[in-house]
Amino acid sequence: MSIIDIARTKTLEQGIGLNEEEILQVLRVPDEQLEGIADVAHQTRLKWCGPDVSVEGIISIKTGGCPEDCHFCSQSGLFQSPVRAVRLNIAELVEAAQKTAKTGATEFCIVAAVKSPDDNLLDQVGEAIAAINDAVDIEISCSLGTLTREQAQRLKDMGAQRYNHNLETSRSFFPNVVTTHSWEERKDTLDHVRAVGMEVCCGGIIGMGESVEQRAEFAAQLAEIDPCEVPMNFLDPRPGTPFADRPLVPLGEGLRAVAAFRLAMPRTTLRFAGGRELSLGDDGTEKGLLGGINAIIAGNYLTTLGRQIEKDVDMLGRIDLPIKAL
Repeated sequence: MSIIDIARTKTLEQGIGLNEEEILQVLRVPDEQLEGIADVAHQTRLKWCGPDVSVEGIISIKTGGCPEDCHFCSQSGLFQSPVRAVRLNIAELVEAAQKTAKTGATEFCIVAAVKSPDDNLLDQVGEAIAAINDAVDIEISCSLGTLTREQAQRLKDMGAQRYNHNLETSRSFFPNVVTTHSWEERKDTLDHVRAVGMEVCCGGIIGMGESVEQRAEFAAQLAEIDPCEVPMNFLDPRPGTPFADRPLVPLGEGLRAVAAFRLAMPRTTLRFAGGRELSLGDDGTEKGLLGGINAIIAGNYLTTLGRQIEKDVDMLGRIDLPIKAL
């Protein structure tokens, strides 16, 4: 039985995710089968998630100066990168949330470049959440590094509905990407987030030098964690970082990854995030939305430019996919 037939029976009809060996087969489908596996992924998404596309905006409350050495990240204070350390005030965060909501987006994520939040940062985030909730009707999530159980509870009590903490890559490849903390530390934070009742958002980056086998391993590990949302980033090589000279992910490889992650997690929100503009372009973004993706981060990212959010909204209208409402 071909992997397309296996996926159609197991994932589309039964809603059961593919196992690691089957995910690997998806990642290796020849060009002539790519359209077929992408169609099964899209039909799976429609059946188990519906047609709506969730649109999210993100903003950094603290940019740059991070003490960790994530090799893809220009916000690390350990690399000679052009990113400057910057903090935003509450009024700027509220304004950004209002602009995001006006485009039709329903989610807004507050991000900080830190190993983990201190009390001062948590206080500021709490003020920001309260101010945003007073000004605009939008769901608020946070991404502030590793958390203790107590910090997770504090964020939950402040009104954060979801917490993002990416594993970034497979457990076996992680030491090639980060050396200042472990994969297990990240997993612990996800456990704390789930334990206090916040939604878990966890994904990673495709194209950091991992093998196709490790890419399958990563998708299977995410499926085991079972996050409500998985951001899919494609490496955008940043000047001054150890990964500055890595090649972009080719279009076909990116679309295979989208299909594989969808078929590994048929009921999960799968969100296009950073790097899609470079690796996939406009054509690939549309194909991804018709090949398993059901959410996007629109507008700019933390240190890189994305597409104008209005262009993404227009694109969704053109391919007849509705924006998810609150």
